[in-house]
Amino acid sequence: MALQGPEELGEQVEEPEDLDDQDASSISPAEEITLPAGPGGDEEPVEGLLLPWDRFSAWLHCICVVGFDLELGQAVEVIYPHHSKLSEKEKTSICYLSFPDSNSGCLGDTQFCFRFRQGSNRKSSLGCFLDTTDRDAPPCLKREQGHYYGYVYFRQVRDKSLKRGYFQKSLVLISKLPYVTFFHSLLKIMAPEYFEKQEPCLEAACNDIDRWPTPHPGRILTLPIMGVVIKVRIPTCYDKPGTSQLVQSAQSDSLVSIVLPTIHEVDLFRCFHPVFFHIQMLWELVLLGEALVVMAPSPAESSDTVLALVSCISPLRYCSDFRPYFTIHDSEFKEYTTRTQAPPSVILGVTNPFFAKTLQHWPHIIRIGDMKQAGEMAKQMKVKKLKNLKTLDSKPGVYTAYKQYLNKDEEIIKQLQKGVQQKRPSAAQNAILRRYFLELTQSFIIPLERYVASLMPLQKSISPWKSPPQLRPFLQQDFMKTLEKAGPQLTSRLKGDWIGLYRHFLKSPNFDGWFRNRRKEMTQKLEALHLEALCEEDLEKRVQKHTEVETVDLVLKLKDKLSQAEREQLPVRPGTLAKLRAHIEAVILSLPDDLQGILHKPATP
Repeated sequence: MALQGPEELGEQVEEPEDLDDQDASSISPAEEITLPAGPGGDEEPVEGLLLPWDRFSAWLHCICVVGFDLELGQAVEVIYPHHSKLSEKEKTSICYLSFPDSNSGCLGDTQFCFRFRQGSNRKSSLGCFLDTTDRDAPPCLKREQGHYYGYVYFRQVRDKSLKRGYFQKSLVLISKLPYVTFFHSLLKIMAPEYFEKQEPCLEAACNDIDRWPTPHPGRILTLPIMGVVIKVRIPTCYDKPGTSQLVQSAQSDSLVSIVLPTIHEVDLFRCFHPVFFHIQMLWELVLLGEALVVMAPSPAESSDTVLALVSCISPLRYCSDFRPYFTIHDSEFKEYTTRTQAPPSVILGVTNPFFAKTLQHWPHIIRIGDMKQAGEMAKQMKVKKLKNLKTLDSKPGVYTAYKQYLNKDEEIIKQLQKGVQQKRPSAAQNAILRRYFLELTQSFIIPLERYVASLMPLQKSISPWKSPPQLRPFLQQDFMKTLEKAGPQLTSRLKGDWIGLYRHFLKSPNFDGWFRNRRKEMTQKLEALHLEALCEEDLEKRVQKHTEVETVDLVLKLKDKLSQAEREQLPVRPGTLAKLRAHIEAVILSLPDDLQGILHKPATP
């Protein structure tokens, strides 16, 4: 309900400005450090209030050990902590996804990741707290709502003492966090220790993790694990895209063993090397949410390539489903391979040759060869026809009938080719490719951001005594008109059918997810401005003209606004919520004692 009364504020509503990059390297290490995260409420949750295992749960759901039983096949042997809950369906998914397909021939140690649906009806006791830590995360690093990630360290070695002739076991970290680089680094420390010392060291690792600070964006963290100390920084949505606030070693870092420059980025150049002549087409296919399957020789190459595809449209979040490693035993196998309807908007990574036949009706198939050595340049490849893909032995390449909307960018191909010829370091090649994708995505998204910002009402239309004004609707025709003068041609040298690309994108899950998020942010901004306008009012003076019933009604509405601001983490100016509480308190105290008793709970001694 609106709060009644006339009032006007001035000027245009402004979106929160990006904060300048902070120099992370100038801060003392070996502790938890908070950098300015951006606009938000008055208070951060007090970590001292967390219960045992809450800190662990902020990072991981659980740790599983998956072994191979001759009679049962794959089986979850151990779950840590022991109180962690997994449904039978979730255990089955973890079992099958934690082992490479038998044709992969992965001898030795292999690391990869998978993603699977979370069982229904499970709520986290940390829900409110995790929402707070998630608020300042970049779109691509927000917690998964309906899925878990599984990060796998698989070991297969010959062992004549076993009937099967091989020791086969996986250590798997189950988490909601898409911190692929971080968790793979963590497994490199934990898994060899576990395979040598077994369960006691898992218990010790869990206890270490339960002493970690929570993964709040903007903080530099030093994380001890099994005698090793990892130093990382969790990125924020206020970081300038394309820059990483490098966590550098300092003299006082004598205890720090590993400094991770990124927690989530994969090596794009290595992943796309087998098909890098088609990187621009792949960017379009991912942007538009097209059904894509990656056929690779191993789960490691499959999962890395799928993660590279998903990240190539960053900072835009990929909003469809994606499975870095997918098997015929997956619970969604029938759903995703049926021929009775068009393939869904999903990216699948597979290694089983059976998929070459099962998924041959899919519109876009990427065949990846061995990625171990990216030093040699892949030969110039044409896009191949789908009918030529018959087995997993087919040559590497992109099999599709898709026609690109944008003209091919020869410059980036030449730049990468030159880098290979000059033996440019892989990290530099990766940085060039990541910058290319970032600039391409930004050129595409800036006109949309500009148009959506114009849907925001003027700040002078916000009255503290009326409901906040509504956003104007997104009209495709109006947006298309803006492209003539303020389209991607302002920032991109690429020519082509940009209009056609936008029309296709506006029908995609990625646009739907992006616009829902922007609309939510802008609506919350309007609510925050409305709240700030209320706090500037002299409420005590105003209630002198009200009856008791009207004053009680006002208090109840103000309490609702305060509750909403805390629940939704509205981006209000610091001090706003404290000021509103003071206003509510003052208005309650102006009422008779009997009403104060109803509206105001006395403070506990």
